Amino acid sequence: MASATADTRRRANGTPQAKEYARHARQRVARRRDRASGAAGWVADRAATWSLDGPDYDFMELQKYVWNPLVDYWFRMEMGGWERLPEPPALLIGIHSGAPFVWDAWTVGVQWWRHFGRERPLHGTAHDALMAAPVIGSYFRRMGVLPAAPDSIAAALAAGHDVALWPGGEIDSLRPWTRRDEAVLAGRTGFVRMAIRAGVPIVPISTVGGPDSMPVIVSGRRLAKVVGLDRLARLKRFPIAIQAPWGISPAILPELPFPAKIRTAFQKPIELDTDPERADDEEYVEAMYDEVRASIQSGMDALVRRRRLPLFG
Repeated sequence: MASATADTRRRANGTPQAKEYARHARQRVARRRDRASGAAGWVADRAATWSLDGPDYDFMELQKYVWNPLVDYWFRMEMGGWERLPEPPALLIGIHSGAPFVWDAWTVGVQWWRHFGRERPLHGTAHDALMAAPVIGSYFRRMGVLPAAPDSIAAALAAGHDVALWPGGEIDSLRPWTRRDEAVLAGRTGFVRMAIRAGVPIVPISTVGGPDSMPVIVSGRRLAKVVGLDRLARLKRFPIAIQAPWGISPAILPELPFPAKIRTAFQKPIELDTDPERADDEEYVEAMYDEVRASIQSGMDALVRRRRLPLFG
């Protein structure tokens, strides 16, 4: 027990392995962003501004009169699995839905704050396009959100902070409503490599109900190519959704969420081999990716069985 406590303390203070990974990640991401040009370069430059000072807890305290009713009455959120969380830091991996405000992701952050207060900071992550947006990006930063990039995530983990990441990105969040109960990580295995190199466990997050807040009709993959969203903002989807108050419209507009019933649960943490060389072992990385996805899907299946109504249930 004493050994385990010592290991936990070293992890929370930032292990040499985690700090070294953070240094290398910062250099690699800086080189990648330097190569970006045009509109993509503008997005990359604005998204590169981040800090580990957040969340701004006083700012969050002011918002509780909005978020608490939303969580408790509009989304009727149920949150479980707190007892499964390991000691910090951990990399939490989940799925999410909707855009630009992914309600089933934000509600995790709010519930985390309500559960831990200021004692255990959690950094959410967001796409560069959102972090670069003038108003949304500023709000996200005050809420402790980081760019979904290796440098910011590695720095947070090295500082002993928990990080929540949604690897599926827009492919996951803008999946059609007919696939609402599927765990979509889009085949992106980078989160496994990050966890290995930082020496932290992965905590899968299962959630259902979020897609009901803004049902996506079509993902708009071809339309995104036609208008050049991938080239301009690294977006591979231009979805059409049913949303208030616009009706059937592009899912890039500010929307009022429908009153979905969101159920979320943390799953058992997955410990990985912390030898950095394992991050280059494709077979091992794929196996861990499959294990994380299977855990999320299994948890989702259990939550779906509790659904009382086919819509908003």
